[in-house]
Amino acid sequence: MSGYKVEICGVNTSKLPLLSNEEKEELFRRILDGDMEAREQYIKGNLRLVLSVIQRYAGSSEALDDLFQIGCIGLIKAIDNFDITQNVRFSTYAVPMILGEVRRYLRDNNSIRVSRSLRDIAYKAIYAKEGLMRKNSKEPTIMEIADEIGVSKEEITYALDAIQSPVSLYEPVYTDGGDPLYVMDQISDKKNIEENWVTDLSLNEAMKRLPERERHIIDMRFFEGKTQTEVAEEIHISQAQVSRLEKNALKAMRTYLS
Repeated sequence: MSGYKVEICGVNTSKLPLLSNEEKEELFRRILDGDMEAREQYIKGNLRLVLSVIQRYAGSSEALDDLFQIGCIGLIKAIDNFDITQNVRFSTYAVPMILGEVRRYLRDNNSIRVSRSLRDIAYKAIYAKEGLMRKNSKEPTIMEIADEIGVSKEEITYALDAIQSPVSLYEPVYTDGGDPLYVMDQISDKKNIEENWVTDLSLNEAMKRLPERERHIIDMRFFEGKTQTEVAEEIHISQAQVSRLEKNALKAMRTYLS
């Protein structure tokens, strides 16, 4: 793998070779005959594919240089396992292999601890998925994977969810030439829903109906978090008076809100 180590920041991607379909077919015939030079040319001719896959992780905390090298491992595995007799384009077969290698790397380096048993189920499911994809040239269902490894579909789903990498709320999920849509834009706001701000408006109206001193007491007590003793010291009355005025104000507000 060291022979394919590339410092992405120092690579002019426009200089990477592009292979025509004819060149790919010819190189693969030579690869099957054991031509290592053809294999190296084929790898270099598909580095753009690796770069295109890892670009989706550009906003993550992972170093793209590391992900590129891991992606190259997936590319090499795809080349070594690709069956030219299947009516499938190499890129169609290679992209899931590259993605799978990168995801395995991210899972193994995940700071969130996941039990060994869950990891084992998840890895078995992933390998089974890749095997079924190679065999049937299509993505298998969860049920097919479950039958393949003898585990319930519920356990597989739970295990795969457990090993997923955390996603930043600021990770873009869609863009169409304008402002991107982030993950956080798709999460409902349980705090500032309509019922809450309508309630806030009603409270404000109820407070406006209070005498100035009582409104000031309620503001200091419930919005500034001061104790009755602190309020008493600030407005120069006794704590007992503050307590009485506060109770009267709350009673008036409840009457208005009801």
